[in-house]
Amino acid sequence: MKILDKIKTDPYYKAWLKDAWPYVTGAILLSVFQIVSLASAGTPWGVSGTLADWGAWLYQLVGGSVDKWYYFASDAAQAKLAAGPLKDPGTFRNLGLIAGALFAALIASGFKFKKIKTWRQVTAAVLGGLLMGYGARIAFGCNIGALFSGIASLSLSGWVYAVFLFLGAIVGSKLLVKYFM
Repeated sequence: MKILDKIKTDPYYKAWLKDAWPYVTGAILLSVFQIVSLASAGTPWGVSGTLADWGAWLYQLVGGSVDKWYYFASDAAQAKLAAGPLKDPGTFRNLGLIAGALFAALIASGFKFKKIKTWRQVTAAVLGGLLMGYGARIAFGCNIGALFSGIASLSLSGWVYAVFLFLGAIVGSKLLVKYFM
């Protein structure tokens, strides 16, 4: 127990792992990771497209077929599905994102289970998640693929996405406070 107490009082632990990093540091690290991801995988960083592929792989695993679905009808999409999740760089990026977020919460002592206060919160979370996922697919990208990677590749669509993301956040926040808080 003495070692753990010593680690928690260490100034480097506090500065690097416990305290929040400045936004500029986060922006620089995101940019560096975006460049590394693009250089190593050959595709820009994206999250929601891989989640759609995971859904297709799971559906195929239980005997379904997505061959006739418009989203998966192209030769490139069929080749990606045929290769499987372990040949998809997006799978490893998403798993790394999940593991990294869990690791960050654990080392900052921020991971904890919370009691559900009301079923309205559960409804808001489920409805919000479904709407975000649907929105990400009809926009052909989430805030990472359409916004961050779009702006990084100097695409006008990334900036348009940013404007409507901001407006949607305002409307969504007002609805959340009015109906679910």
